[in-house]
Amino acid sequence: MLRFKDSQMDESFRKERAGMVRDLAAKADPFVKRRLLDLANRYDSADRPDATAATPDNLEITRSSIVANER
Repeated sequence: MLRFKDSQMDESFRKERAGMVRDLAAKADPFVKRRLLDLANRYDSADRPDATAATPDNLEITRSSIVANER
């Protein structure tokens, strides 16, 4: 997998790709269009970190908390 060292280049690539995918979506049938627009949105949001990313450690803590609260 090719990785760019420059984050600006990554952002530029994602924006271009999102635009290309949206252009394809404009010509697609409704089912494919919806999927392509979802993909374009993922490209757009790829540079924005999630507010709370769930990791296995977070999930384990959450499960433990739920079990403790049920008792």
